[in-house]
Amino acid sequence: MANSFLKPEIISRAMLGLLERDIVLPRFVWRDAEADFRGRVGPKGDTVTIRVPARTAAHEYAWRNDRSSGITMDELTEDSVDVKLTHDVYNGIPITDEELTLDIGDFGSQVLAPQTRAVAEYLENLIAAEMTGATYANTLTVDTSDPYKTLVDARALLNKANVPFADRFCVIGADVESAMLKSDHLANADTAGDSQALRDASVGRMAGFNVFVTNSLPANVGFAFHRTAYPAVFRAPVVPDGATFGQSAAYGGIAMRWIKDYDATHLQDRSIVSTFFGVTHVTDNVVNPADPDSTAADIFVRSVKLAMPEDTEE
Repeated sequence: MANSFLKPEIISRAMLGLLERDIVLPRFVWRDAEADFRGRVGPKGDTVTIRVPARTAAHEYAWRNDRSSGITMDELTEDSVDVKLTHDVYNGIPITDEELTLDIGDFGSQVLAPQTRAVAEYLENLIAAEMTGATYANTLTVDTSDPYKTLVDARALLNKANVPFADRFCVIGADVESAMLKSDHLANADTAGDSQALRDASVGRMAGFNVFVTNSLPANVGFAFHRTAYPAVFRAPVVPDGATFGQSAAYGGIAMRWIKDYDATHLQDRSIVSTFFGVTHVTDNVVNPADPDSTAADIFVRSVKLAMPEDTEE
């Protein structure tokens, strides 16, 4: 099936914007992206280990003591999270000689940009599926009369679980956004320095969260979370020796590989964009802050699910 390109002389390099959704979620996960991936050899070859920096505590030495006792020495122990690469996401487009000669004026904007966009959207859908499919220790019903109260409760749950204040975000679907936009507590978020797509997706700031909307999530849910709640790995496959041209680059912070070669049998170029991907969520061996009588267990407390009233399970 042939592609359909507008003639360069007709559009005069003025391209109409496509009705595309903004890529949001990959910007807020705990991201580990690398181009030119060289996999491990062994049983864990599909698994990437993300290092979690060590944490330690300070002590106090008694003021003007007799120095009979030494200070307390601690040990640093780094933690890690394993993320398994489980998806090989790609987009391939054949380009005939006629199209390349007569129809395409700017290969980057007319061919490569839609390809990378397609891969990025697919990856965002996978992240959204991980978020919506996880089992949460805490789910809050959105107070539609004032969603601010719901985010205050979500903030309290994260605080009690000792989730760091920095790198907290709230991403929501369209219906939750509608409820929040009607709140008098919504303030403008400072997104200076961020991409235009991220600024456009910004709803505002509420209860200490910068809030963003995305159509990759169901309209009636949202999540208040810390970046480390959802570790994701992006790996650009190695450029094969047989490719006429190939390179690894990033699109929206996502590592991708682009290869281009010629199919002499069918007199056409082939443009293929791809990446390896994996995503998971992190549980902690802690007590659920919403249940004081509970005992320590591996539960998911780094993210709080928000659900519109009709979506809340009894």
